[in-house]
Amino acid sequence: MLTSKLRGAAEVCTRPVAAVLGRLGLTPNAITVIGTVGTVLSAAVLYPLQHYFWGTLAVTFFVLFDMLDGTLARLHGTTSRWGAFLDSTLDRVADGAVFGSLAAAAFLTDRPVTGGLALFALVFAFTVSYTRARGEAVGGDGSGGLMERTERLVVVLVAAGCVGLGAPYSLLTIALALVAAGALVTVFQRMRSVFLSVKSEDAL
Repeated sequence: MLTSKLRGAAEVCTRPVAAVLGRLGLTPNAITVIGTVGTVLSAAVLYPLQHYFWGTLAVTFFVLFDMLDGTLARLHGTTSRWGAFLDSTLDRVADGAVFGSLAAAAFLTDRPVTGGLALFALVFAFTVSYTRARGEAVGGDGSGGLMERTERLVVVLVAAGCVGLGAPYSLLTIALALVAAGALVTVFQRMRSVFLSVKSEDAL
């Protein structure tokens, strides 16, 4: 929901930065890889050490950096199916690092409920992506839904950053519960969308 509404505004804001990176010689795929590696290292190192604010700051920077790949590709007219595939695949790696690191941080501090919710959020988030990919593979429409990637990251990163600034840890627990529930709802929404979009063809 939020993803589609913000895409146009984000494009306008990121175009000048993407143009500068292009002049420096970076390619869209290089931006994708750098953004993913930075996200993974930031989350995997800082969250288990309980550095929630700095971890969130670093992860947010690299997530935003990763958004520049598509903008740069469109600026240079170099969009490709491989680039889209690489970006989507590495997004899953980055998401896994964020939620997995939050789970590790929770378990390391004897907070099994929060750790479990982080793992549930991770599983349902991956399932959201799978339903779209599999839905499109069978000719259906598996896009949209209540909580896409942008919404999931915004909710959990804002909560983690606030915890790093002194907010109660329960805020992160609640945020992870919301993300897990929202992702689960999104899975069913996308399943319904695919079902409706292919039902007429299956009936023929």
